Amino acid sequence: MTHNTKTIAGWLERIIGHEGGMSTRRDDPGNWTGGKIGVGELVGTKWGIAANTYGAAVKLPRGTVAIQDLTVEDAAYIYRRDYVRPLGLDRYGRAVAFQALDFAVNGGLVSGIKRLQKAAGLTPDGVVGPLTRAKMAEYSEAQMVMLVLYARLHYLTGLKNWPAAGRGWARRVADNLLHGVRDTREA
Repeated sequence: MTHNTKTIAGWLERIIGHEGGMSTRRDDPGNWTGGKIGVGELVGTKWGIAANTYGAAVKLPRGTVAIQDLTVEDAAYIYRRDYVRPLGLDRYGRAVAFQALDFAVNGGLVSGIKRLQKAAGLTPDGVVGPLTRAKMAEYSEAQMVMLVLYARLHYLTGLKNWPAAGRGWARRVADNLLHGVRDTREA
């Protein structure tokens, strides 16, 4: 299944809407270049592009851009380059593809894959290969959406900053439940 540009643009609009603009909260490990609170430089996150993943700046076709100067278009380009392609989203139906993308953006590419594999009953290795695809094929699209959201909620509630950020994350998962219903109905 190939997801067209319009579908992917809709996914990115949802994600960027949740991620929001610039954040430099000191209690968010994603805002620090060292990936831990107080480690490295407090650079922040903009449109979901975080210092713990990218450092203080991101390489783009137009040059190296500081996180604080990223545009929505830059974020969409980064999501396509660093998440949509590596996840191989064309292998999945629209509903699962969106959920996998949003989980990877919010929790890390390899982390999202590993948690999905574990929820599906596999030994997690962080690689979407033939075993993962075969196991996922055993489930309906709606069941896979539920498994992704199950894995995601378990992941989020186990994070140290759940007390500070959990309300927003829970709303995002709730919104994704609704997206899952709508996306599986349209499939």
